[in-house]
Amino acid sequence: MRRSVCLGLLLVGISVRAWAVDPDKRISQYAHFAWRVQDGFFKGIPRHIVQTPDGYLWLSTGSELLRFDGVRFVPWSSEHQRLAASGIRDLLAARDGSLWISTVAGLSRWKDQTLSSYSAVTGGLLLEDRDGTIWFDQGRQGTGSLCQVVESATRCEALVDTTQGVGVPGHLIEDKQGNIWIGLQRGLVRWTHGSQTVYQPDGLKSAFDDGVTGLAAAPDGAIWVGIAKRGEGLGLQQLVQGRWQTVKTPELDGATLIVSNLHVDRQGALWIATNDHGLYRLYRNHVDHFDSTRGLSGDFVTGFLDDREGNLWVTTTQGVDRFSDTSVVAFSTTEGLCSTEVDSILAARDGSIWVSGDRALSTVRDGRVTCLRTGEGLPGSQVTSMLEDHAGRMWVGLDNMLWVIEHGDFRRITKPDGSPIGFVTGIAEDTNDNVWVVANRPPRTLIRIQGLEVQEAYGGAAAPRRVEVDPTGGLWLGLMNGNLAHYRDGDLTDYKFVHDTTASLHQLLPDRDGSVLAATSYGLIGWQNGKQLLLTEKNGLPCNDIDTMTFDARGNLWLFMRCALGELTSADLQLWRHDPGHRVSLRTLDIFDGVRGGSAPFLAAARSPDGRLWFANGLMLEMTDPAHARRNTVLPPVHIDNIVADGRRYAATGVVRLPPLTRDLEIDYVGLSFVTPQKVLFRYRLEGRDPTWQEPGTRRQAFYNDLRPGTYRFHVIASNNDGLWNEEGAALDLVVMPAWYQTTTFVVLSALAGVLAVWTLFRLRVRQLAHALNARFDERLAERTRMARDLHDTLLQTLQGSKMVADDALTRPEDAAGMRHAVEQLSVWLGQASAEGRAAVNSLRTSTTQRNDLAEAFRRAIEDCGRQSSLQASFSTIGDSREMHPVARDEVYRIGYEAIRNAWTHSAASRLEVTLTYARDLIVRVADNGVGIDPSIAADGKAEHFGLQGMRERAARIGASLTVNSSPDSGTEINLIVPGRAIFRKPADTLVDRLRSLFASRRDPVG
Repeated sequence: MRRSVCLGLLLVGISVRAWAVDPDKRISQYAHFAWRVQDGFFKGIPRHIVQTPDGYLWLSTGSELLRFDGVRFVPWSSEHQRLAASGIRDLLAARDGSLWISTVAGLSRWKDQTLSSYSAVTGGLLLEDRDGTIWFDQGRQGTGSLCQVVESATRCEALVDTTQGVGVPGHLIEDKQGNIWIGLQRGLVRWTHGSQTVYQPDGLKSAFDDGVTGLAAAPDGAIWVGIAKRGEGLGLQQLVQGRWQTVKTPELDGATLIVSNLHVDRQGALWIATNDHGLYRLYRNHVDHFDSTRGLSGDFVTGFLDDREGNLWVTTTQGVDRFSDTSVVAFSTTEGLCSTEVDSILAARDGSIWVSGDRALSTVRDGRVTCLRTGEGLPGSQVTSMLEDHAGRMWVGLDNMLWVIEHGDFRRITKPDGSPIGFVTGIAEDTNDNVWVVANRPPRTLIRIQGLEVQEAYGGAAAPRRVEVDPTGGLWLGLMNGNLAHYRDGDLTDYKFVHDTTASLHQLLPDRDGSVLAATSYGLIGWQNGKQLLLTEKNGLPCNDIDTMTFDARGNLWLFMRCALGELTSADLQLWRHDPGHRVSLRTLDIFDGVRGGSAPFLAAARSPDGRLWFANGLMLEMTDPAHARRNTVLPPVHIDNIVADGRRYAATGVVRLPPLTRDLEIDYVGLSFVTPQKVLFRYRLEGRDPTWQEPGTRRQAFYNDLRPGTYRFHVIASNNDGLWNEEGAALDLVVMPAWYQTTTFVVLSALAGVLAVWTLFRLRVRQLAHALNARFDERLAERTRMARDLHDTLLQTLQGSKMVADDALTRPEDAAGMRHAVEQLSVWLGQASAEGRAAVNSLRTSTTQRNDLAEAFRRAIEDCGRQSSLQASFSTIGDSREMHPVARDEVYRIGYEAIRNAWTHSAASRLEVTLTYARDLIVRVADNGVGIDPSIAADGKAEHFGLQGMRERAARIGASLTVNSSPDSGTEINLIVPGRAIFRKPADTLVDRLRSLFASRRDPVG
């Protein structure tokens, strides 16, 4: 049997310490993301990267300065300020929040939106010491001086005499003792309180090249030195107590490297940047390598940064790379596994992890991987299920056979007839040391083995796929049809679940109380105390397809699903077991946490004795350590980045005043967490507009299009990738200015004007109603007065005369003849009084408002007069009858009736002619051949008589003209002309009246 040892897989003690990528992991096991020049992110070559205390990353490309928020690279710009030159040599993020920018033309400082320049000096590399003093050298084109910033000026001091061949500065660092180290072109200088000590390796004395290209201070006080010269014992050097040492390990010869930069991270690991081979990391004498063949943006590495969350940033000539720790760590052939497949895993009691794959069996123990391959110690090609029995022997299904590995030797287990067991898909051992095997050699069979000998086989109707021991007795079986079964003493009980025909059961997990859980394609199922359990998307799972599962040391259940890895707490699990409808709350890990979805055909989950959980996804091995899981405890700084209103951009500082009638408002904000920017969540609220917090998820913009004039406060908060919220967040005051008609003054004046207008309209309406009421009162009073006068002139005078005749007769009762004459006279006068009273009543009651036939009304009036006298009257109509306004029509009738009655009463005429003409205007003509009217009476009316005066008043009321022509020879002619616009109705007016009448009839409950 042949074993091969893979030293590259460092699995021992993967403990996650805060604030840096874990050096115990391979670089390939970090989450890695790259922004490449070829994808258009940068216009030049990325060189320097720093992080300011506000959380932003700043990147220089030689030709531009960029600010990065995890999603967007935004070119730096200032409206009124510019850098002294575009060629940037170095960047420094100072602790006071300022950003120092060294250019070929000088030194600049950016803080609080203000750029300060020190153009009198030539900028080089930058350093902030422990006291906050800013140091810089004057670059390779300078005089070989080390300078410091003193208030608003600089002070420089020359280094060693360059004529001695040491050269101008190239790198600056500070060690733990506060010494400043300057990398020169041909040596190294230690600067201590103004004194200088030169350290010059022999290989640099005569060489003229880039000299020292990297410096880093080791935790033990040594100085790492990178030299851009391979061979001659140079490359990567270490200065220890004044002595030079070439770095050399079994995996790396430092002399062969062309070093471009050096960096010691917070865990003490040394990162080595090279000109042509990407990255090397040296930690505890172990070396790891990562280059463009494994995904690095470029092989020429230029710079490093450890950010506040522990991410490592690397700049290359081809882009920017970010390396981050993840909660789940992946292992594949890159990290030393022996096969590109991972089909099943087993955690042995000695701490080793057994990993099966195609034509290989890997054993991981103490950070080393032992490989058994087909033809090199492995008696087969396809390793299936595995089991470690009570004696520490390893049972392995291999092809269609079953083997036991003991002391490194393989022993084959066969049936009593010598035939192979079959393709093993499940294997378990009970408390009586019986080994139970599920083999799929048709038909599927359950086999019991004791003492390495097959004792019996059960081949019932059920087709088992998985087998596990029930601690209370018997076996739990997972069937091919996706159901559960329990086998005991030859009896099989089938427990059926509702699912489709394509369902499959992947794994069984029994508990000490006799219950069981099963991972299936349709959810997590279980059987407990005769009760069926089912957990799906409906009550909390992110997806239903569960490939495998295992418990951690705290009793929490971990579910490896096709979509994520979920942790179900023990408390939630118990609640679900008690109430299958309970909605659980899972903490899920996804691709951003290092989870690669997939499935393995056999047992794909295990918990090692140290508490780590292992999962197989078919292509690689994945591991998480619940006891040492790193949580990102850094609150993400939140900033409001931009305000865009109606296409115009406003600075997000102070109080932002927006113009009147602003409609489209966009507020851009950022949450600066760089571990997984895709999982940064936001909440925002515009106080004065939003009653509650808005939940935009990962969206980094807020939009409003309905803001009224007023003062608002925008507040936004964010959470990092582990759900830790920065409750303080960022806030900004907004004022939407009102238009002139939206101002308070205008609104108040408008309100006053409205009140005044309403009051004015009310007064006008009251006046109109009063005028109309007074007109009606005047009309009634005038009519009553006329009728009173008519009654006085006719009926009352006749009655008074009759009373006088009666009184006179009563004074002479003895005069019979006189009495008779008086009675006769009284009878005549009473008849006359009756006629006069009837005429007055007819004048009051007769109207045409009930009917529209004015001609018919005039005919009735003429007939009434004709029955009381011998007057010959005629009536004629010219033109077609037309609809008339009822009030005007009634007035016309009363004028005409009065003219007819006057002719009958006063004219002594024998003939009367009445003509009604419908033309453009309405014309009424009443003519008689009587004695006429005295001109003074025709003009002014008769004293104490009101007939003509009333006719004229009625005519004036409806806008008509009334003329009276009279002479003793020709009689009297009265003409009334009423304008058509005043009396004739339009068709629309008639339709409106009809509709009103119809609606009135519908509203009438009786009708």
